[in-house]
Amino acid sequence: MRVKVWGARGSIPAPGPKMNRYGGNTSCVQLRLEGGEELILDAGTGIRTLGLDLAAARRVNILLTHLHLDHIQGLMFFSPCFRSGVEITIWGPASPEASLEDRVARYISAPLSPVEVRELPCSVSFRDTPPSEWQMGSATIRAEAVNHRGPTLGFRITDGEETLCYIPDHEPALGATLADLEPEWISGYNLARDADLLIHDCQYTDQEYPDHIGWGHSAISDTLTFANRVDARRLLLFHHDPLHSDDFLDELHATARRRWAELGGDPALVEMGMEGGELEIVPAAASAGVSASV
Repeated sequence: MRVKVWGARGSIPAPGPKMNRYGGNTSCVQLRLEGGEELILDAGTGIRTLGLDLAAARRVNILLTHLHLDHIQGLMFFSPCFRSGVEITIWGPASPEASLEDRVARYISAPLSPVEVRELPCSVSFRDTPPSEWQMGSATIRAEAVNHRGPTLGFRITDGEETLCYIPDHEPALGATLADLEPEWISGYNLARDADLLIHDCQYTDQEYPDHIGWGHSAISDTLTFANRVDARRLLLFHHDPLHSDDFLDELHATARRRWAELGGDPALVEMGMEGGELEIVPAAASAGVSASV
């Protein structure tokens, strides 16, 4: 699998000169599978630029972890939505409140949007993620609910011998100490177990987290403990706080690598999500995990 990050910011877009290197667009990740198929993880503002890169696409699959605005805000500006002949399938979490289409339509409708979902010229369908694994191209996909406010999924995507786990919004340490929990009590544990690449929420420093308990995001120590408990082979820190500048994230990255080494891991295998960053996942038997340009 090849991975490209189109948006790594969390909560709200954060453009500006102090955010240039890591980027200000919100969550969007593109996967290119071994068979040539492509999947899109989340539709934050990063999907706008990705859409310009998909001029020839006739079929698009988008997997939404949840429907907070920073994960769907780019849909209204995703150019394939406005081309007839394009088939777009949007997968997301089920809710007893309303269908996935009706919930997304609250955003793509007046007064928030000049266009209604039903008016889009593309052919778009909305599907709840299945309760078990399903196939998409050459990949096997599994979705599970994870600890975040509102119905929220994490995704495990396996293509041949390569596995990626994507959990951009996650608070597995809510009300408990991760290091002391049995695996069955850790949110997302089975989803992320032995992943070749884990893309995981790391919005807060340890000092910031006490003021944001219950917001659905992780402190750096909890992210590293989670990755260590699930034996992730490589970790990409994601969903950067909109207040964290490039320089701040550089320091956070250095801290993460130092603490990962203290946990017995290779610090070179801890990276920061960076807009425009591209990664190639290879299974553990072939190499350490990922060769990357991030």
